[in-house]
Amino acid sequence: MSNLTQKKFIQDIKALLQSARTQTYQAINQIMTKTYFEIGKKIVEEEQKGKSRASYGKELLKNLSIELTKEYGKGFSVTNLKNMRQFYLSFQNRQTLSDDFKLSYSHYIFLSKIENIDERNFYEIESIKNSWSLRELRRQFDSAIFERLALSKDKQKVKELATKGEIIQKPKDLIKEPYVLEFLGLEEKSHYSENGFEQKLIDKLEHFLLELGKGFTFVARQKRFSFDDEHFRVDLVFYNRLLKCLVLIDLKIGKLKHQDVGQMMMYVNYFYRFEKTKEENPTIGIILCKDKNETLVELTLPKDSQIFASKYQTVLPNKEELKKLLESNQ
Repeated sequence: MSNLTQKKFIQDIKALLQSARTQTYQAINQIMTKTYFEIGKKIVEEEQKGKSRASYGKELLKNLSIELTKEYGKGFSVTNLKNMRQFYLSFQNRQTLSDDFKLSYSHYIFLSKIENIDERNFYEIESIKNSWSLRELRRQFDSAIFERLALSKDKQKVKELATKGEIIQKPKDLIKEPYVLEFLGLEEKSHYSENGFEQKLIDKLEHFLLELGKGFTFVARQKRFSFDDEHFRVDLVFYNRLLKCLVLIDLKIGKLKHQDVGQMMMYVNYFYRFEKTKEENPTIGIILCKDKNETLVELTLPKDSQIFASKYQTVLPNKEELKKLLESNQ
């Protein structure tokens, strides 16, 4: 057996073992999650039997914790048993069966603390669809992605977020308001150049792609094009696999001006005429700005435009303010 053949043989064996480990972990995780759900269910049912006694639930959890810890070791503190109870109470009325839990138990404990059922369902669906780690789920929740997406949708569309997650069917579905770029580590009131801002985004490209949303792949930075002896550069160019089109992003560190909108219109028109292939859909332009005047944008852009202006912020949003905006829109 040659060295090359032997190396491939060893790699194949390692791949089999890794696959087996992954499947075993997933199976164990699903079994444990279902078990904790059932424990929570039994706790709730037992507490309901003794609901006339105020101290019954407290004593029940304390005694159960002592007995389970003796037999099975750590992991069954009163706090953890309360989490199992809350897990069951949060998901007892779900349409899918308990054996369909596809996330880790830690994911579900986090989700069970979200009071709004629509919001909770949205984060569960998106975590499954996008394979979010618990850390990424927390980041998406802290950045209030549900509220930001809901702000641009009507009541029916908000319900769809809770049952289907984020669906990308047309250019406007890509847009968030605002984009949250807290991962850049920039102070909210600090002064920085557009070049510095752009470099920060490139340095944190993986995080930026997550914030942009589904289907984005990076194409180019400072993409140059020329005509009539003039040279122009687009800050960032992406491709969206779901919409099958190029997406141009221009960065503005100040308030949006009508010249900025006109510039993006020229960029989009150029890419539509000279860069787009026959199989691709029309190019989309997104201007990320610190502030904008909605009327200016509306008057400058034609109806059904492929160009969008959206604010960004470099700190996590105030979720309560976003929720108030959402409620006022509905």
